[in-house]
Amino acid sequence: MNLCKSCLLSLACTLLLVSVGNGADPTEDSLDTVKKNLNNKKAVLVDVREKSEWDNGHISGATFLPLSTLSNGITPKALNMKLSKKHIIYTHCAAGFRSCKAADVLLKHGYDVRPLEPGYDDLIDAGFKKAK
Repeated sequence: MNLCKSCLLSLACTLLLVSVGNGADPTEDSLDTVKKNLNNKKAVLVDVREKSEWDNGHISGATFLPLSTLSNGITPKALNMKLSKKHIIYTHCAAGFRSCKAADVLLKHGYDVRPLEPGYDDLIDAGFKKAK
């Protein structure tokens, strides 16, 4: 059986989620609150999807930090180069599952992380700007 790269990625993510659970609960912050915090520079949006997904489109201003990188044991120094503990970290993915798992990792490193349940397409539909 031949599977495309996207199918293999989905299968790998599903197996990862089944083996480790769903992770942190999604934030109760409304998308309006998320936008407000991002606009006021109180928060950053972190895209935890994989590179092929990021390359197919991402949200303007988002930071790219795939779950696979976080799951492989990223060092605190490497994390501190990408993210500041002074900001709220909103994680997002395609459908919310990886977002919650990534939040677990970031919580263990002391970040104020709030995973978003809406996925990338939902965020675009809600008015988040797609990067050019």
